[in-house]
Amino acid sequence: MSKSLVTFVGVAHPWMCDVMGHMNVRHYAAMFDDASFQLLGHIAGQDGNQPSQTGWADVRTEIDYRHETKAGSLITIRSHVVKIGRTSVTFEQVMSGSLDGIVHASSRTTCVRFDLTARASVALDEPMRSRAAAFLIEQPEASAGQPL
Repeated sequence: MSKSLVTFVGVAHPWMCDVMGHMNVRHYAAMFDDASFQLLGHIAGQDGNQPSQTGWADVRTEIDYRHETKAGSLITIRSHVVKIGRTSVTFEQVMSGSLDGIVHASSRTTCVRFDLTARASVALDEPMRSRAAAFLIEQPEASAGQPL
């Protein structure tokens, strides 16, 4: 069984495309951001409808663009965890064509659990760590930090 989670399914609409005819970078970022809410919700064990004094703060994101995404492209994003820290989770997301599997882009983000009142990082509790571990795909040392 794969440890990655399907976190986004969508389409590149014509209005998302720039003057060169492919999806603009702002929309890649939005799709990856929407996908991250799914993964982090699974890790936190709650959705946005539940009151909480904690949230998540992205502290680093890197996106690699691999294949042109044109209007009408059907897109699927799969996400997995690559590192679990004391207060943070680092995860990778891979955006692929839904029908052909061609990788269009990949993203690697480090996100910190954040106390919304104190405005400070907080440790991940054990249930969160266990849920994050369910999506953990360890990277070989030689490729850690390298694009997918």
